[in-house]
Amino acid sequence: MERILVTGALGQIGSELVATLRERYGNENVIASDIKMPTADALAGAEPGFFEHVDCTNHDQIQQVVDRHRIDTIYHLAALLSAVAEERPQMAWEINMGGLYHVLEIARSNGCAVFTPSSIGAFGEGTPKDSTPQDTVQRPSTMYGVTKVAGELLCDYYHRRFGVDTRGVRYPGIISHVAPPGGGTTDYAVDIFYHAVRHGNFTSFLGPDTRLDMMYMPDAIKAAVDVMEAEAARLKHRNAFNVTAMNFTPEELAAAIRKVLPRFEIDYDVDPIRQRIADSWPNSLDDSAAREEWNWQPAFDLDSMVEDMLENISRKASREPADKA
Repeated sequence: MERILVTGALGQIGSELVATLRERYGNENVIASDIKMPTADALAGAEPGFFEHVDCTNHDQIQQVVDRHRIDTIYHLAALLSAVAEERPQMAWEINMGGLYHVLEIARSNGCAVFTPSSIGAFGEGTPKDSTPQDTVQRPSTMYGVTKVAGELLCDYYHRRFGVDTRGVRYPGIISHVAPPGGGTTDYAVDIFYHAVRHGNFTSFLGPDTRLDMMYMPDAIKAAVDVMEAEAARLKHRNAFNVTAMNFTPEELAAAIRKVLPRFEIDYDVDPIRQRIADSWPNSLDDSAAREEWNWQPAFDLDSMVEDMLENISRKASREPADKA
């Protein structure tokens, strides 16, 4: 039975990944950790012993948790995301690279497998913009992107040099109705649904024609689990599989929302920093390597994601007065 540690477990991906892993492997076999302490409604169903306060830049804290719970697999999600990392580049390097280095060292010493996510942010201006290949030029212009490329290379090194079972995917923008956005450039594609339900309009910080690949959270979780369960002999790549599910602009997303909410309106107040970041990323990814090497297949397209998001957020909104009372 696998014993799993999830770092950054209170973040956008972590909070939902923990629930899936506990359902799959057993509540007692999945240890959530974060530098923050969980709120009463975070990580529903978790018992106190299955959460650990961990600063991933502190080697000893991680090691103690690995020893205490006999961990053999680490899903390392703790990181600063793109927009926040650009505001605090020194902190981003310390957390994104320092934390990963400590996790990999502990994995080397303790025989742990490691999943760590990369991102479309690992690409840059010199990368082919359309159907970006699995293996191509990576020259990002943001600190977030720099840490993602360096992280991919570091994981590759620990696999080749020390035999650590490192695996990962390059996520596009991720959309979720469970956890709030965490400071990413694609956060507009989450916020737009809350505004559509509550106010009937939304102001996007990215321009109307900004085309990016996206993925619904259930597929993002599926990708993380599937790549870790894949047969190792099939993996020609390991730490940075392109994965994607859908592709749209803010204007196209608004049109899809109007199929359900016809009166929804969108306007634009472009944030130059986040627009610059988005413009440096690919328009679309080629994820054929993931499909060939571990049978990657998303379940949600744009229309099915929009319907599910609006249904869940409408349900939340209907409970808000009672919650506040």
